[in-house]
Amino acid sequence: MIVTLTLASAQFGPRMLRNFIRDRGTQLTLGTFVATFVYAVLTLVSVGPGSHGQFVPHISITVTLLLVVVDLAVLIFFIDHIAKSIQLPRVIASIARDLSNAIDAEVVAAARAVAVPERGPSATELSFRMAESGGVVRATKSGYVQFVRYDTLIAIAIAIAARRGAVIRLLHRPGHFVVQGHPLALVLPAEAAPEVARSLERAHATGSYRTLSQDLSFAIDQMVEIGIRAPSPAVNDTFTALTCVDWLGESLCRIAASWTPTTIHRDGDGRVRVLTVEISFVRLVERSFEKIRQASRGMPAVMIRELDALAKLMEYAATPDRRDVVVEQARMIERASAESVPEANDRADVSRRFAAVLAVAERRSSDAVEFAAGS
Repeated sequence: MIVTLTLASAQFGPRMLRNFIRDRGTQLTLGTFVATFVYAVLTLVSVGPGSHGQFVPHISITVTLLLVVVDLAVLIFFIDHIAKSIQLPRVIASIARDLSNAIDAEVVAAARAVAVPERGPSATELSFRMAESGGVVRATKSGYVQFVRYDTLIAIAIAIAARRGAVIRLLHRPGHFVVQGHPLALVLPAEAAPEVARSLERAHATGSYRTLSQDLSFAIDQMVEIGIRAPSPAVNDTFTALTCVDWLGESLCRIAASWTPTTIHRDGDGRVRVLTVEISFVRLVERSFEKIRQASRGMPAVMIRELDALAKLMEYAATPDRRDVVVEQARMIERASAESVPEANDRADVSRRFAAVLAVAERRSSDAVEFAAGS
């Protein structure tokens, strides 16, 4: 198992090891072996002299033998399971499922936001006032922001608001690295900062590694890491890069039309209480394609697959700014092809895929204009 995980770490990246360790099959196997070992040791200890001569726990020994047989069956299962689970398509599909779950969690969180009449100063005005005179809450330790309890933060702000009318603005989102002593949040009024600082410790978690909880970009980064390792001379596996691009495109298509993360959290009266930082759709597209594009210079197969994924993504891009970022990514791929692909026919293939992206963009823009005119 150690050799398997070592090879997987070299090919997939060290961050993939947590995916193997949290796998239910791996946990079942390790748990079964450890439980059998502990039970056998306890049985061995109980063998010895008794009041009526030598004591031998026959039932316990029989159970131990049965556990050994079970362990053999579990070992056979584990060999088959690990042989399948380290195959690249399975690993990439597993990360894609994690990304899909993270997307669903964000959509559900946005849907749960209760619409209330807006009251008090706007978020823009509050942000400006915080920058001028807000109090600073500093990070108590270095690490990655892993989780933020927004409901707890709102409750804290409401409790302090009864006396001071507090508003909290988080400067970092889950996945960001914070340095001890650097600003973590701004508070208005500044006098409420010490009280918010004490309460903020209960409302967020900081650790030495990133997690998928509330950090959508982490799943994308995991897939991109495999995708940029694949074209490298050490691995030289073009098809793995193509698989990563396929799943990245599928995930982005799911959020292209409805990605509206909540950044303004209000209390029951409609007043702004917490302002947060969320990753934008534009940034998600950039994280998904830019590093793979940079790593795949001179590889028309990967460039063509990226352009195909962008053409599919364009079908779901609902706003002009989202269509613009897709076109810009396609332009950069086409320029990279012109600069790094020596074969004219390969460059022509890339150019045709680029033209297909532009055609979809033009059609989507025309459809949007017609819809606006009709309404």
